[in-house]
Amino acid sequence: MTRPATTSSAVDLHGTGRPGPALILCEHASNHIPARYEGLGLDRKDRDSHAAWDPGALAVAQHLSDALNSPLIASAVSRLVYDCNRPPEAPSAMPEKSELIDVPGNKNLTKAQRQERVDTVYTPFCDAVTAQITARKPEILITMHSFTPVYYGKPRVCEIGILHDDDTRLADVMLAHAHLTPHLRVERNVPYGPEDGVTHSLKLHGLDHSLPNVMIEIRNDLIASPGQQKAMAVDLLQMIQPFLTNMEPAKP
Repeated sequence: MTRPATTSSAVDLHGTGRPGPALILCEHASNHIPARYEGLGLDRKDRDSHAAWDPGALAVAQHLSDALNSPLIASAVSRLVYDCNRPPEAPSAMPEKSELIDVPGNKNLTKAQRQERVDTVYTPFCDAVTAQITARKPEILITMHSFTPVYYGKPRVCEIGILHDDDTRLADVMLAHAHLTPHLRVERNVPYGPEDGVTHSLKLHGLDHSLPNVMIEIRNDLIASPGQQKAMAVDLLQMIQPFLTNMEPAKP
């Protein structure tokens, strides 16, 4: 997979000039912790774990971006520094604990320290998304994520989660076509839903711009290898394409 065409310290931009119908976001694409945060006090194992990022999500997002000839915007900073799928006022934007992992570098942050992360991580990401939508409004918005197979010691049987907030248009069509991927267990608003505070990007970048939108969660053991990642993108396209095929032409 090629590197994004444009890279900044906080945001990776891939294919921003592409004319395809989608805008794809990957808020948890990277486990990179800038040196100024001194690793947040975490050991290497925790910095590499799912707590710090969504393993496999970026590769699947890149395959979708290529297949749909559409732009991709990804955060280049670990969600433990700032979770770009959370508003600044949310405690989970800079979590002191993620599942069983304590994050020492996020404890007792001052207002100024929190604002620095908003200014250097969250705002550049949001600005990049807004700029892309303004330059060429897409037909749909997709945010790509992955989740761990075991959470708090309990296995998760769901394999693909199709998440939505108030706008269910794209999610409904994808779920109606889940039978095209009978080898996968596809569920609505699982393993998370709006009540868990995970639809911030859908609301801010999707609902606020009147874009049909969906958040896709993939169990990360299914996208651990390059072959799995490519195959997963193909499966997802089978559920996404029917919506694009049946969309009404945009009004002038």
